[in-house]
Amino acid sequence: MSETASISSSIAGRYALAVFELAKDEGKLAALEADTDALSAAVDASEDLRAMVGSPIYSRDQQTAAITAVAEAMGLDGTTKNTLALMASKRRLFVLPQLLAALSAMIAEEKGEVTAEVTSATALNEAQAGAVAEMLKSRFGKDIKLNSTVDESLIGGLIVKVGSKMIDTSVRAKLASLQNAMKEVG
Repeated sequence: MSETASISSSIAGRYALAVFELAKDEGKLAALEADTDALSAAVDASEDLRAMVGSPIYSRDQQTAAITAVAEAMGLDGTTKNTLALMASKRRLFVLPQLLAALSAMIAEEKGEVTAEVTSATALNEAQAGAVAEMLKSRFGKDIKLNSTVDESLIGGLIVKVGSKMIDTSVRAKLASLQNAMKEVG
C-alpha cells in the first residue's frame, strides 16, 4: 500500500469509527446504514460529486456548502450531515470513498454480516443472487451481503471474494488453466 493510500485510509478510519460510535450510542445504526448506502450510490453515480470531493481547487467554504446541500437534498441524518460538514471544513472530504467503505464494513460486522464481492459475466437476477448468498451463508455461517459487479470478459461463471478467500469459477480462468496445461505438455 502506498503511503498516500495508507494516510487516507487512516484518516477515513478515524472518522468512520467516530461516526459509527456516535450512531451506535444514539441508536441510529439503521439510519447510518441507509445514509452510507445512499452516499456510496451517489458517489458512484455522480462524476461531479467525485470531482468536488476529490479536487483541491475548491475552498473549504465551497466544499462545506456543496456537501451540506447534497446532504440536505438526500435527506441524510443529522449525524452524517454534521460529519460531512466537519470533514469539508477540515479539508478531509477527499477520503469520503474510504470512509464509506469503512462504515459499510463496521455496520456489517455489527450486524454479523459478511460482504461478498461477486463478479459475474452477466448481471445476476434476484433468484441467482439469492442462491449465491445462501450457498455462501452455508459455507461461512454468517449472513451474506452481496456486492455484485459485471465483467463480460469472464465469458461465464463467477468470481467470489469473501474476506481473504477467493473462488474463481469463471470460464476465463478455466481457459487460462487449460492453456497453461497445454504449454506444459508441448
